[in-house]
Amino acid sequence: MQRLDRILDRLDGKSYKAYKDLQGTAFEFPDYNLRFLHVQGDPFAALSRVSLQLEAGRHRLDPAWWGTADRRRALCDFLQRRLYEALPRRVKGRRGSGHSGRVEVAAPGQQVLWRTGVQMGSAGALELRLGLGLPAAGRRILGQEARAMLFEELPGLVRQVFSELRRAPAALEAHIHCLEDQVALRRWLAEHGFVAFVADGSVLPRRSGVDDRPLAKALPFEAPESLAEEVELPHAGRIRGMAIPAGVTVIVGGGYHGKSTLLQALERGVYDHVPGDGRERVVALERAVKIRAEDGRVVHPIDIRPFIDHLPLGQDTAQFASEDASGSTSQAAAILEALDAGARLLFIDEDTSATNFMIRDARMQALVHPEQEPITPFIARVRELYQDLGVSTILVMGGSGDYFAVADTVIQMDQYRALDVTRRARSLAEGVCLPRTEGRPPLRRQPQRGVALAGIFARDRAKVEVREGGVVRVDGVRLDLSALAQVVEPGQLRAIAWLVRRYALRGSRMGLGVWAGELEAWLDGEGLDGVSDWPLADLSRPRALDVIAAVNRVRTA
Repeated sequence: MQRLDRILDRLDGKSYKAYKDLQGTAFEFPDYNLRFLHVQGDPFAALSRVSLQLEAGRHRLDPAWWGTADRRRALCDFLQRRLYEALPRRVKGRRGSGHSGRVEVAAPGQQVLWRTGVQMGSAGALELRLGLGLPAAGRRILGQEARAMLFEELPGLVRQVFSELRRAPAALEAHIHCLEDQVALRRWLAEHGFVAFVADGSVLPRRSGVDDRPLAKALPFEAPESLAEEVELPHAGRIRGMAIPAGVTVIVGGGYHGKSTLLQALERGVYDHVPGDGRERVVALERAVKIRAEDGRVVHPIDIRPFIDHLPLGQDTAQFASEDASGSTSQAAAILEALDAGARLLFIDEDTSATNFMIRDARMQALVHPEQEPITPFIARVRELYQDLGVSTILVMGGSGDYFAVADTVIQMDQYRALDVTRRARSLAEGVCLPRTEGRPPLRRQPQRGVALAGIFARDRAKVEVREGGVVRVDGVRLDLSALAQVVEPGQLRAIAWLVRRYALRGSRMGLGVWAGELEAWLDGEGLDGVSDWPLADLSRPRALDVIAAVNRVRTA
């Protein structure tokens, strides 16, 4: 601390670039070691990054709280939330020009994720990463203001968070127990042949499209008796809820009765949620993908003949590619890409689907001969998808009863209440004429399929920017990831961008299905610090399925 004090005294009043003397240096404080990972070159530039490192003997947290990987994830998530919440109380804020005086911790969402903001090793060593706006007046260093930030605000922030945690650990214990129950519930799904579960009392509606917190006064979920199962969880004990079996599940109901709300809760069930979110006992298989039509998206060569074949003028769909795909071709490609990546469950909402891809009723089949129609609609393939490949589907369908003929389970949402109407739906499905698939290639996985990205990204430098609306730029290359509905934090977008670049710089055309399996294992071993070229404070762990989806959307591949 004395050495840092002397450096700040020497730098006071100098040009802002003199702060660069701090980059890579480390200083011992009573509660932690402070390391400068990156120092901004200008008060208006992106914030400097610092690391606060605490050995187990310094943070003095109970080893029982970090004895497993799941507990470490819950603990790190909890600490990042507490740091984020404590910032306004402990940090003065603006101390000069530009970003001077700012202290930032990446804002966590409702999901419990691995993040680079707070990390812990198996031996209990903790690392906290923050963004700092080193103080300046104009472009001259304010040494006294920097002292206040580094010697008063940061130590006070850390002491407050850890002293509160040691004094009242009940909230952390609840956080850990909540996560462990969700992990156990997801494991129960796989062991008992279910693909999703919604516990009684869950709150599914969100406050708004941009506020993922639970809606106040929403009607709590209650499982229909015929679909109800009871599960014994490690901490919550016995709970009851709706268990959705493997196969084809159709969600129906009138407009605004909760169909899409249920589907959206299920698609986010691939993540663990914080206590009080309302969805902390809503889970789905981890390898689940939301599928939608994306007019105008790029599609790289892929065999879409199971869905679209014999196009006019002899266009080949065995290696279909497009710079401007239609709704139907983009949706077909998205399903086959998901299969390649190892998906076991698909979520589909008719509101974001291409109608001609989803259905073709008997009258249309009678008018337009099958040889004149290149599209084999999803309704003709959805059972094959499950029976031959073991891939289940949960879809919202409010406009066509033809799907009753292929459904294993039909759930009706009536004023946000779930009803099992499977038997009634089956009786109504008698006589439905489904489109035929004879002569069309069967559905299959293509895990050997790769996408060539060589030469797109720079090897000697890297720049990743996250913009509004799910758009990222990597070395100037624009990636529109707005259609990836299961990406929940900007930090995941950043990590995805770095991983897409990593795939490109391998210089190989490794099959994306193979890479998806390797990627999860690699992230488990290396952690998020292996993702980027230098330590970052604002990454969140993405799913391999979403990284693969991003690779498939690189327009300049």
